[in-house]
Amino acid sequence: MKFDNTLADAQATTVVPVKPADFDFDRYEDYCNGLNAGCEAFWKSNSGVMVYRRMRVAECFSYGCRDRELSLALQLGALEKSMLFKADVPNFLEPWYGIGTIASAFGGDYHWVEGNAPAMKPRFTSIDEVLASDYKEVAETPIGRHTLEMIEYFMDQTKGRVPVSFTDMQSPLNIVASLLPLDSFFMDLMMAPEKVQALFDLLSDLTIRFDEKQKALIGDALVLPGHGFASSTKWSGLGMSDDNAIMIAPEQYAEMAAPYVEKICAPLGGPVFHSCGDWSGWIDAVLATKGLKMADGAFSPQTDPGATDNLEAFHRFANTGVALNARIVGDVATIREQLSRLWTKGMKMVVVTYCATPAEQEEAYKLVHEMCE
Repeated sequence: MKFDNTLADAQATTVVPVKPADFDFDRYEDYCNGLNAGCEAFWKSNSGVMVYRRMRVAECFSYGCRDRELSLALQLGALEKSMLFKADVPNFLEPWYGIGTIASAFGGDYHWVEGNAPAMKPRFTSIDEVLASDYKEVAETPIGRHTLEMIEYFMDQTKGRVPVSFTDMQSPLNIVASLLPLDSFFMDLMMAPEKVQALFDLLSDLTIRFDEKQKALIGDALVLPGHGFASSTKWSGLGMSDDNAIMIAPEQYAEMAAPYVEKICAPLGGPVFHSCGDWSGWIDAVLATKGLKMADGAFSPQTDPGATDNLEAFHRFANTGVALNARIVGDVATIREQLSRLWTKGMKMVVVTYCATPAEQEEAYKLVHEMCE
């Protein structure tokens, strides 16, 4: 098995856009209600397994995020298609708009390259410049306003009958990459930790206040942890992308970064961790995060070119009650091979599949439950 670099997005599914006027809200509402009963039981349990067939639409995490009408139509098409695939967890809408949301408070805006996701170039050269700069509330920035307007549009068109997550806000450790060069930041992490803590505290407060704005708009339709995680209205915890975690020592992560993830996520039930690549060497630091509800990882080469092959290390999640969101892109044989190494008694796991057809998904679904129950 190896990563297929000819694919623009190995985790994406092609869908047919569906306008809100043409979407069967009654059917999807009934579908979600049926699955959420099982989701609630799983979340209250300390172990078990669920299957989630994620419907990730590539355009919605790229250039398509700029057009809220296109994004919604594509995502409604994904929800409609998802009902054909056997799964335990329903899909949801996400108002994704790049990863510079919180960084925009310091004056940054998106740079658009045709056909690509928006990018944000760092405006500062040092952490001192960031701390000395003026900033706005995220809701007052162009990116923040666009995101809230996108949520308002989603809620207006769906009348709150479809599950919706927060946008992708990133952890403080990730946000800094949109503010200043990482080589400068990593030097400060060692030489001026008090400045890093001051910045992380500020970023945390900005994130919490923007979360409150989003939550007020989404209301009871809110799913957690959100973003790239299997999510449910019956679950808790906030998903945080923390990819830069594996660029620092586990001890540094636990001391300098995790406390601010804990602060941001506490109002929503606790932290939910994600990092791309192989973070098996950081497992103990992640599990030590206070209130941790779930962690996400890539467990097949097609999922991530840097996916871990140290699958057995994740047995440390067994008997912790922390759910592992295990993304496995590949066919049924791949799922069988990876799961035979990843699963052990006492684990609480969501196996995230990307099977190409409903028939293959049904085979994978049965396999997962047979292997893990």
